[in-house]
Amino acid sequence: MLTYPNLNRVAFHIGPVKVYWYGIMYLLGFAAAWWLARRRAAQSRSTWKKADVDDLIFFAMVGVIAGGRIGYVLFYGLTFWASDAWYPLRIWEGGMSFHGGLLGVAVALTLFAWRRGRHPADVYDFTVPLPALGLLFGRIGNFINSELWGKVTTAPWGFRVNGEVRHPSQLYEAALEGLLLFAVVWWFTARPRPRLAPSGLFLLVYGWSRFLVEFVRVPDEQIGYLAGGWLTEGQLLSAPMIIFGAALLVWAYRARAPSGNFAVAQ
Repeated sequence: MLTYPNLNRVAFHIGPVKVYWYGIMYLLGFAAAWWLARRRAAQSRSTWKKADVDDLIFFAMVGVIAGGRIGYVLFYGLTFWASDAWYPLRIWEGGMSFHGGLLGVAVALTLFAWRRGRHPADVYDFTVPLPALGLLFGRIGNFINSELWGKVTTAPWGFRVNGEVRHPSQLYEAALEGLLLFAVVWWFTARPRPRLAPSGLFLLVYGWSRFLVEFVRVPDEQIGYLAGGWLTEGQLLSAPMIIFGAALLVWAYRARAPSGNFAVAQ
């Protein structure tokens, strides 16, 4: 058993302004995505330029923040919104949804592709290795904030929180949705793959990771379990990702459309 160290959510102050660890984790995630994208753009045969990356990350940032907040309100916070019309704008109080952020990024990347004359699928495939480290940092931020704890456990790696020993589900997600997802998708996209195969793999690996962790993660209090005493909102949102990701992966290898992210070898 481990004891949670009661970490301070505030990293430091700039005068009267508080700088929170969770915000720093978001910045680290965007910085990591930018660095990885520029590194991938510099790869031999890449059709991407470093200047493209700067605009891509800007579009993705807007999609993540807007989609993540809107998704949280719609998927998890309708009861809060019903009692407070301004709740969706209270971003500083926390509340972001990965699934909402995913939809927001998809819209933003589609707009980016249209503006740059690229095939949207190629933009999706180029982008999918980038968010995993951000997910890792985000879950570490959840751990620092002492939120999203798992169920009570007798496992020796459980953390004592408020008198109970609980699964560190944030760290499980950091390992699966962060490190594992990054390792698999970064390796997979290092060379040309059929168009949309990387996107399918991303959806499949993330969906499975999130679905599994939800078995030990305590659901949001305002929602609880949806059915059977075990089905959570996170699982309900992740199941379509698993199905669609697997189907997309199979379809991509059957169609074998060439990726536009790599120049054709002469």
